[in-house]
Amino acid sequence: MKTNGIYLLYRLLQAFGWPAVIFYFLSRGLRDRAYFRSLPERLGFLPHTFKQTAPGAIWLHAVSVGEVLSSVELLRQLRERLPRTPIFVSTSTLAGRSMAGQKLGGLADGVFYAPMDMVFAVRRVLRTLQPSVVVVAETEIWPNLFREVKRIGCGLLLVNGRISDRAAPRYLRHAWFFRHVLVWPDAILVQSEAIRQRFLGAGAPPERVRVAGNLKYDFQPREAATDSPVRSLIARLSPPHVWIAASTMPPAQAGDPDEDDVVVEAFRDLVRSRPGLLLLLAPRRPERFDEAARKLERAGIRFLRRSELGPGDALELPGVLLLDSIGELSGLFGLADVVFMGGTLASRGGHNILEPAFFGRPVVIGPHMENFREIAEEFRAAGACAEIAEGAALAEAVDRLLADPAEAARLGGRARVCAEAQRGAAARTAAEVHQLYDRVFPGFRHSTPALLLLAPLARIWRAGARWRAGRDLARRQRLVVPVISVGNLSMGGTGKTPCVLFLAGKLKEAGHHPGILTRGYGGHAPQPLAVAPAGTAPVEQTGDEAQIFLRSGLAAVGIGPERVATGKLLHERFGVDALILDDGFQHLRLDRQLDVVLIDALDPLGGGGVFPLGRLREPLEALRRAGVIVITRTAQGRALPAIEQCLRRYNPRAPIFHARVAPECWVERSSGQTFGPRDLPCARPTAFCGLGNPQTFWHTLRNLSLDPVERLEFGDHHTYRPGELRRMAQTFRVAGADAVLTTEKDSINLCEGGVHLLAPLPLYWLRIRMEMDREAEFLRAVEQALGPAVRSSRS
Repeated sequence: MKTNGIYLLYRLLQAFGWPAVIFYFLSRGLRDRAYFRSLPERLGFLPHTFKQTAPGAIWLHAVSVGEVLSSVELLRQLRERLPRTPIFVSTSTLAGRSMAGQKLGGLADGVFYAPMDMVFAVRRVLRTLQPSVVVVAETEIWPNLFREVKRIGCGLLLVNGRISDRAAPRYLRHAWFFRHVLVWPDAILVQSEAIRQRFLGAGAPPERVRVAGNLKYDFQPREAATDSPVRSLIARLSPPHVWIAASTMPPAQAGDPDEDDVVVEAFRDLVRSRPGLLLLLAPRRPERFDEAARKLERAGIRFLRRSELGPGDALELPGVLLLDSIGELSGLFGLADVVFMGGTLASRGGHNILEPAFFGRPVVIGPHMENFREIAEEFRAAGACAEIAEGAALAEAVDRLLADPAEAARLGGRARVCAEAQRGAAARTAAEVHQLYDRVFPGFRHSTPALLLLAPLARIWRAGARWRAGRDLARRQRLVVPVISVGNLSMGGTGKTPCVLFLAGKLKEAGHHPGILTRGYGGHAPQPLAVAPAGTAPVEQTGDEAQIFLRSGLAAVGIGPERVATGKLLHERFGVDALILDDGFQHLRLDRQLDVVLIDALDPLGGGGVFPLGRLREPLEALRRAGVIVITRTAQGRALPAIEQCLRRYNPRAPIFHARVAPECWVERSSGQTFGPRDLPCARPTAFCGLGNPQTFWHTLRNLSLDPVERLEFGDHHTYRPGELRRMAQTFRVAGADAVLTTEKDSINLCEGGVHLLAPLPLYWLRIRMEMDREAEFLRAVEQALGPAVRSSRS
């Protein structure tokens, strides 16, 4: 069957399986209400704080406790490599979610329950997180997730991949299905060559399956904190011996022992000769905690539950501490004399023995280590573990190690050597993730209703844009003065005003007499205006952005929709020798020597389509007209190498530069007094802005450690009227603010007397400047474009 047919079959099975899914969640939810609370996230509704305003996050899926723990070092290395990149982690189980919440503080920006493998849920999560790369740990193969991730252009990695002995025949038997799913990942990084062969047998493309090692070897042992209640209890009891029975499991099939029963019986045997023995019993599954307590009670064994352990509680020895908590066990292995690893007597495939091995503790295992075959084989070959064939031998094995501390130390030492010899998988995997992150950039997948309603209108817009471009090119006129255009492809702000001022200032420093041509958005001048540097004109005639140009005093400013006539006027009155055309990329009627095109790092693809489907004024193919490309807001943007690769598909020749806006000073509106960016004389500021992209202002405030008690957003070029300002002032006073912060453009757009309407709160606006990487190279490109034309205009 073809891929589309396979996916149709899969979705039909999902549709028919909905009653079973509902029954499953009902039954789980009735046993544990946390399942009901997890449902919104499983349906794709993530917390609003997870919503990303720009592409470039990383989403790591770690199904449960083991995967979360093995991913910690990988996440730590990713955080070091990509410190500005948001990283989100999803889990499938309640225990995994709890463990992630405890272990990933400072490493993950958010933890959530993974969506069900339903298209609507997966798409909802992708639209919220906007990831560049999705990383899936071990063998979580979800057909819809994999396909939807690749349909929007994200990178997809399957890491620490493994197929267990038990699962291998199923994958081989259903390779006709899996080969259509395993084709999606950009790479499948597996634990060993044997596992690589299993993935190939399941249908994975050979060139994408590589051995990277086992992430579990990179576990960083960290003992429980000194104030840990369990550590404090052990210190008070001072037991001669501590035995940990870790991750015990119930039977998997007929004939299997219940490992809790085995441990309880072994403990009863041991205490006959070791009356000071302390056992830490840690069932693997939270739903088994109560059952384990009942078993201990029926056996007449003294025990404490960790969940009920108080600061001064004691336990008469011999006794048991029932570790009915999540996330503590790995930090307690260092306190043990012997560790029994559960999941190895029942047919469960075993659990991770590396954690106690890293602490140098002797480990006792049963015969079932199928899920950790390579690790078990290495430990057996090195004599680094004690192995028993059945539960009846557990007490003897533990007793032998307790009786011979030297042998226990030798066994633990060999275990530590085995564990440490195989480190490095996390570094290799992090490097693969980083390389993919720098190579791919996600697109924007619109919802089906949006495509149906807006795509036809977008085609009409494109046709209109082509017609206007053809008309304007046929009427194009050249001025005697060279023209540098600064523009963009998308609607809304990309930093054009700071870029124009930056360019005007640099040209002036180089000895030019620049002029700025601007349409004067929002102004209503009856005819073209030409205003001298540092001149004045009413904001009603010029508009807000032209006022910023005028107040800078860097250049003469020409204001009017007819840029050709306005440019001639500037040249005649002020003798300018270079013109900067503000927002000129689509103003094709005026010839130019260089097109500088700005791309917003926060939204480089303009919402994924031409207006109204997206925010692009014209298709991305128009980038081929650009002579220079500047990626702006790079301080906030992510995945810059990937953005560059994306832009290169449309323009392989133009040099690409990075720029950012930096705060220069705060200006008090009434007095004109200035303050350093971090020297505002207020403690509880509030803020408002009306920008094409308000997130830039909020991000700047965060970087300045300013957290407004109230924030108000308005549309771009918003004009603030008296009644509105009075309401704002009331809102600010109720919030307990002691100052009001805004942008220079918004300060200009206040009505007459607006500052007094906000009184007694002082109003400060932020003066900003653009900073450019490789500034000298950028200016050389500008000078080369200007050179012949400037000499001609001066002569």
